[in-house]
Amino acid sequence: MSVQKLAAVAAVIVCGAAFGVTVLTATTGQATAQMPAAIDSPTEATVVTLHAEGVQVYECKAGGDRKLAWAVREPIATLLLNKQTVGRHYAGPRWEHVDGSAASGKVVASAPGKTPNDIPWLKLAATGRRGQGTLSGVTTVQQINTRSGVQAGPCDKVHTFYSAPYSADYVFLQKGG
Repeated sequence: MSVQKLAAVAAVIVCGAAFGVTVLTATTGQATAQMPAAIDSPTEATVVTLHAEGVQVYECKAGGDRKLAWAVREPIATLLLNKQTVGRHYAGPRWEHVDGSAASGKVVASAPGKTPNDIPWLKLAATGRRGQGTLSGVTTVQQINTRSGVQAGPCDKVHTFYSAPYSADYVFLQKGG
């Protein structure tokens, strides 16, 4: 079994379908929470779990009510495995691995983060893939163990930006693994 698959197996432990999955952080291996049913994918196999450190970029925009508020523009993050840089995450959303493989996704479900300051946990269906490598067979991506990254409320000037630091773990899954 590859080092990546061993890390992925260590990152997620199934505790029972009725109660969800205990989620471990990709960096410490410690349990953090139960996998919310809305974003669980029990019929898919984990390819790899990567930790992300970066920012959620927000832009000040006028809403339908003409009031200015912060709106998510894009994530910019480094993907890590065993504290080594193995890729990047950016707008799309997209994930690129250093082996040349990449995946993009579309949000299909979400669950609230642990605190109001944490971006939500997400389930994303893969909408595109390229290359031959770690991410080439990915069908689903889960964004879990989120910390920080929220910038909400009013802002003062259109087209100004704010970068909110965040971290998350991304679980890359595939069917029939």
